[in-house]
Amino acid sequence: MFRRKLQALDYHNPAGFNCKDETEFRNFIVWLEDQKIRHYKIEERGNLRNIHSSEWPRHYDKYVQDVNAPFKAEERQETIDWLLGLAVRLEYGDNASKYQNAKPLGTENSKPSEPLINLDVSNPDFKAGVTALANLLQIQRHDDYLVMLKAIRILVQERLSPEAIAKSNSSKEGLPVTLDKHVLGFDTGDAVLNDAARILRLLHVEELRQLQTKINEAIVAVQAIIADPKTDHRLGKVGR
Repeated sequence: MFRRKLQALDYHNPAGFNCKDETEFRNFIVWLEDQKIRHYKIEERGNLRNIHSSEWPRHYDKYVQDVNAPFKAEERQETIDWLLGLAVRLEYGDNASKYQNAKPLGTENSKPSEPLINLDVSNPDFKAGVTALANLLQIQRHDDYLVMLKAIRILVQERLSPEAIAKSNSSKEGLPVTLDKHVLGFDTGDAVLNDAARILRLLHVEELRQLQTKINEAIVAVQAIIADPKTDHRLGKVGR
C-alpha cells in the first residue's frame, strides 16, 4: 500500500518494505527523518537513530506527536502512510524548481478547472491532511471531511488572510480615559480603590465586547455553512 510513495521518495526497497519487521521499520523511520522530513535538528535525532534501545518506542511516539501526525504511534500503517505523505509534500517543496515549468499532459489548451472538482474525499492523505489542519487550528472534528475543510477555509479567510493579519498587526493607539467621568455606583471610601474599581469595570466591559465579537464570528461561520445549497439543516448534515 506504500509502494508508490516509497518509489516517489527513492526508497531503496519499495516493493519489499515490510513495516511489521521491527528492525526494518525502525531503520525506515530513521531514513525518513534523516533524508526527507528533517523535523529535528541533526543533533536531536540520536534517540531515533538508536534503534536497538528499549526506549526507542517511547522516542518514536514523541516523534509522531512532534510532527503533529493525526494518528497514534500504535496505529502503525496509518501513521506510516501519513508520514510518507508528509515526506512527499516536503520533497516536492525541496525540488519545486523541477516542476515550475512543467505542464500536465493535455492541459496546454484547457481552461482552469474548479480547484476541488477532482478532489477524492475518500483518499487517506486528504483525510489526514484535513484532520491535521483542524487540530492545528483547533477546529472541532466532524464526520464529513468536506464540512471540516469548509470550516477551515472560513477561519483562514477571516483570521489568516493577508488583510486580516495586516489589520491585526496594525498599531492601535489607546484613547485617554478620564476615570472620574465613569460612575462607579458605589464608594469604597478610598479614592485610589475607587479608581482601581473603575479600571476593573472598564476592562470587564472590553472583555465582554471581545466575547461578543467572537460570538458574532461563530454565527457568521455557521450561517455560511447552513447557507450552502447542499446543506440540509433539517437533517443536521450535508447532502451528497
